[in-house]
Amino acid sequence: MVDHRESTFKGIGEVELYYQSWKPTGKVKAVLAMVHGLGGHSNKYNNIIQHLKPKQYAIYGFDMRGHGRSPGQRGYINSWAEFREDVRIFLALIQTQHPGCPIFLLGHSLGSIVVLDYVLHYPQAAAVLKGVIILAPSLGKVGVSKIKLFLGQLLSWVWPRFTLNTGLDLAAGTRDEKVLATYTQDALRHTLGTARLATEFFDTVAWINHHTAEWRSPLLILHGGADRVALPEGGKIFYEQLTSCTDKTRIEYPDAYHELQDDLNYQEVLADLESWLEKHLPLIR
Repeated sequence: MVDHRESTFKGIGEVELYYQSWKPTGKVKAVLAMVHGLGGHSNKYNNIIQHLKPKQYAIYGFDMRGHGRSPGQRGYINSWAEFREDVRIFLALIQTQHPGCPIFLLGHSLGSIVVLDYVLHYPQAAAVLKGVIILAPSLGKVGVSKIKLFLGQLLSWVWPRFTLNTGLDLAAGTRDEKVLATYTQDALRHTLGTARLATEFFDTVAWINHHTAEWRSPLLILHGGADRVALPEGGKIFYEQLTSCTDKTRIEYPDAYHELQDDLNYQEVLADLESWLEKHLPLIR
């Protein structure tokens, strides 16, 4: 049995953010905290939850501001620091609920940028993490038209809330037709991005890529070789630049798409994830 709970926590600026957790009965071996991608929400990772909960992992996820069940204009932030501080507060909440328990932090797509940015800005706080996992990181070219990206940069400071459909191809998410059908029925999902989010995103990616020498946390990068939403080359370059990181692993699945946790080879992906987590748990449990 699993204890599923839903609640809210106060993010930066006193914004009430929705979160949920799945806790196994008995002793919790470790906690996996997840940060979703653009237009997503914390309900998108059921395969990860179903795979890890029998292994005595507790899983936590929250809906970022402007996403899912959390308030805020869809796809808008004032500054990237809001995402970063929300993650900091969320992890502090988890630590109070599971004192002394090993914690891993996972980010998917845009969520991977939030996670990388958090760890690099708060190395002391991040030192408590046993490891960081990023799925399909948006570290290079993304599947949004150049015209829309140019408009975002042009309007960010004069009309920051200007909104466009990202135009990301839904079919680029997964090769599984049944999963694609559920995506189209997902009322919590959105496809919107604002001018301010665009400029904050690209500024943050540039900042991350300029601070790779400061990375110290154990890191696992999982990417689909056929990802058209977040092209894998950016993650590969980032991985190669981590010259100061002694514990890093990158796995690329040649034919896989963007939503690795929902693609045809998801069981292979989850097996690799579990294996890496187990290797990074304390020997004494």
